[in-house]
Amino acid sequence: MKDEKKGVSERYLVPAVEQASRILLALANARSSHMSLIEICSEVGIHKSKAFSILFTLQKFGLVQRNSDGKGYALGPGLVTLSRRVLDNLNAPRLAEPILGKLANKADGTAILGLIGDKGVFVVAKQEGNRDIGYTIRIGTRFPLTYGSHGKAIAAFLPATELDKLLQQKKLYFYGESARVDRQRLEKELIQIRRDGFALDIGEMRPGLNAAASPVFGAGSRPIGYIVVIGLVSEETARRLGPSIAQASRELSRQLGADPEKIWGRKAFENTV
Repeated sequence: MKDEKKGVSERYLVPAVEQASRILLALANARSSHMSLIEICSEVGIHKSKAFSILFTLQKFGLVQRNSDGKGYALGPGLVTLSRRVLDNLNAPRLAEPILGKLANKADGTAILGLIGDKGVFVVAKQEGNRDIGYTIRIGTRFPLTYGSHGKAIAAFLPATELDKLLQQKKLYFYGESARVDRQRLEKELIQIRRDGFALDIGEMRPGLNAAASPVFGAGSRPIGYIVVIGLVSEETARRLGPSIAQASRELSRQLGADPEKIWGRKAFENTV
């Protein structure tokens, strides 16, 4: 039975991708700073012509670089971008814990950190306030990217081309069911969110629950997630919490390598230090 399962899984492997992966792993585990073409072929078990073609392709994307003397290969700087994204995702929940704790206590609600992944967002950290009755959610819960206040907060800070592409989707959940989306209202709200730094959801996703959210950035200029505070709070309380959530998101973004001044402006940057 195990051999049958292995055969099925092996059927979906792409040989060139597998070989490229093996080459990258071989370079990562090399004892010296570089490996020759012959050493790579011996380690991975492929012919020189095939290895050369794969290495040439990896060079194009900066994942591999050739030594100045042209006699060896090493991992390239393009991997830094990939590893940075992984590190952002790994570090974010740990760094967010004290920030979420303060927000949850201040709001007597639930403070959540979500990260973007696989065309949606995933809850990766949370802190709950002191209320006996409140809103709870499991780590790992997945939501649509455009869901409620966090969807509006992320969309408002996307690059223009990405935002246009997002708004062309048939199903948008900014205000609940996709049929309820008012494009003119949404565009005006996104402009306001960019000014304020936070988005609101006043009972539209779930009656009785109000929320405020702000985007979180990593080393780049594109949002990697969000912080949201949600609970059985009044509309007035949710609006009052907005600036605090925005400031918390800026602080977490700064810790993750973002430049708050570049994203939000000098005034916002001064409020985070």
